[in-house]
Amino acid sequence: MPETETDETLLPIDPNSKRPLAQTRQPGYYPGYSTLSQRRFWDDATRKVVEDRVFKIPEIRFFTAIEAKLMEAVADRIIPQDDRSPEVRIPIVPYIDERLHKGEINGYRYDNMPPDREAYKLGLKAIDDTAYAMHNKPFLDLDQRQKDEVLKSIHDGTKVAAHEIWNLMSIDRFWHLLVQDCITVYYAHPYAWDEVGFGGPAYPRAYTRLENGLPEPWEKDEHRYEWEAPPDSLSDVYEVSGAGVETTHYGQGGTH
Repeated sequence: MPETETDETLLPIDPNSKRPLAQTRQPGYYPGYSTLSQRRFWDDATRKVVEDRVFKIPEIRFFTAIEAKLMEAVADRIIPQDDRSPEVRIPIVPYIDERLHKGEINGYRYDNMPPDREAYKLGLKAIDDTAYAMHNKPFLDLDQRQKDEVLKSIHDGTKVAAHEIWNLMSIDRFWHLLVQDCITVYYAHPYAWDEVGFGGPAYPRAYTRLENGLPEPWEKDEHRYEWEAPPDSLSDVYEVSGAGVETTHYGQGGTH
């Protein structure tokens, strides 16, 4: 991915110094861990599948050019990667596009949702309509806080605009579809495995230390650090429910 100038307002904050944390090639709590360093132990089929996720990024074939840009901006707010160096950011939209282009589905569809291809076309238009209704600008022209506000309205199930679209499909189900696809793509990538310390494929070698939570010889110990969300982000905003209890919002407009 091309190098871009760092916008420090998007970086997580060191809670002690209150300064932005520097970008890194290896975010997360397992510095130095690399799933790909173990690829010589995989069989040919496993190696090809995993390496293709890094080195063979699909071309955009389903989304139009403007839809792809809009989808990139949405994915960047659902799973921010500003703490990652640009060259190791995980491409999310190309793999969602590939799924939609091929017509791959989970094998079922909710009765209040159209097919995924149609849902994405309608949903992206609804996001842009909501941006105009809330801020009188297209989503791509909003600042990061405004983008979060637009997406939060859909997350909360608040139909600010695009009522004709939400009459055709569930706002909650669309949010769930959108987030689920972003998360699925992200955590299928070996860079995300490195971030969370996942051992990755162990075939045909297999895992050997199956008791007492011991790491395999190729894995790394956890090294935690503290961080806070960027000041313009809504990702760590807590709200008080009607019962006077602090809640964190999750997908499909629900709370936990």
